[in-house]
Amino acid sequence: MTMPQDPVTPVNLPRRDFLQRAAAVSGALAVPGGAWAAGSDAPEKKEVRIGFIPLTDCASVVMASVLKFDEKYGIKIIASKEASWAAVRDKLVNGELDAAHVLYGLVYGVHLGISGPKKDMAVLMTLNNNGQAITLSKKLADKGAVDGAGLAKLMKAEPREYTFAQTFPTGTHAMWLYYWMAANGINPMTDAKVIVVPPPQMVANMRVGNMDGFCVGEPWNHRAIMDGIGVTAVTTQDIWRDHPEKVLGATNDFVTKNPNTARAMVMAILEASRWIDTGLQNKMKMAETVAEKSYINTSVDAINQRILGRYQNGMGKTWDDPNHMKFFNDGAVNYPYVSDGAWFLTQHKRWGLLKADVDYLGVARAINKTEIYKQAAAQVKVNLPKSDMRSSKLIDGVVWDGKDPAKYAAGFKIKVA
Repeated sequence: MTMPQDPVTPVNLPRRDFLQRAAAVSGALAVPGGAWAAGSDAPEKKEVRIGFIPLTDCASVVMASVLKFDEKYGIKIIASKEASWAAVRDKLVNGELDAAHVLYGLVYGVHLGISGPKKDMAVLMTLNNNGQAITLSKKLADKGAVDGAGLAKLMKAEPREYTFAQTFPTGTHAMWLYYWMAANGINPMTDAKVIVVPPPQMVANMRVGNMDGFCVGEPWNHRAIMDGIGVTAVTTQDIWRDHPEKVLGATNDFVTKNPNTARAMVMAILEASRWIDTGLQNKMKMAETVAEKSYINTSVDAINQRILGRYQNGMGKTWDDPNHMKFFNDGAVNYPYVSDGAWFLTQHKRWGLLKADVDYLGVARAINKTEIYKQAAAQVKVNLPKSDMRSSKLIDGVVWDGKDPAKYAAGFKIKVA
């Protein structure tokens, strides 16, 4: 990285002091993993406003502030509760927010101008893996629609307009919903009506009959079970084990102008992520904190079961899921894989949001700030993967490895023609 010029020029220093300072700078730069000379890595912006939506997976941003990990790195995180993903998008674009806990696919949609105003964007880190779900209404479940196969059978046996909700057109929940429906032979574009509903409003809308099902993050799927109005048809980790979910997103302008601040945010949130995933006591403390009115505004018991992997489907089945929501998992969660970002683009193309193929990996490399992440991870001693790419087999048996994104996007039987 480029070092800012020392405010005290060499000509103003005695030779001995200058040589000592030069040696200090040289030594700092030589530290493995990238250390910075004293003062050179000072955050350009000391107070950062980070938006979040009331979801369990906002926890690492919240806890970075509450536990003052931010202060350790010279910043103060102001966690700003937002009403919808559209509000998060607009406030990122216009600068009201410096960064946000945000849907992976939302960042990509804004970058390409397919979900609102076009703005060059940045993904600094992944905040969590897993931990979302698809909920079907109790009325559908009572008719046998308790999973994908049951839903497909009911929709064929009792044809009508079936309505499903996701949280943002290019976002993660839309992609999980569409992928799962298609894997069960349902074309979400032609066989159903899909609407957009902010996460905290999902349960209320299902209660009054506005939708037959929804895909959203926790705690709203578990809340629907607690309220007796919905059942869990599938978890998103069953669609794609260890899938990327929310990210720390910002505009490219912000990161370009404030690289040290961006790195400090990542370091603080990495520390919080590691803290959350270290033991039962920390998870319970996190659940108590984020349940408060200023954050998610729900009961602790709506949060604390599924973050521990204790699941129930609302129909009497309970199980322990080892692939529950993870915030750190020894660093495996947080790396902004180029292949993860490119996957969302393939699905945007599949469902007609992108009208033509793009340079999938090129766009992902431009958005995902892997170098800033690597610098931050080295400073807080977090393990790094060997590659920017990773491979996964999804629920339909199709493998995604990022090697030929255009072929992958075109290869699905169910897609927009």
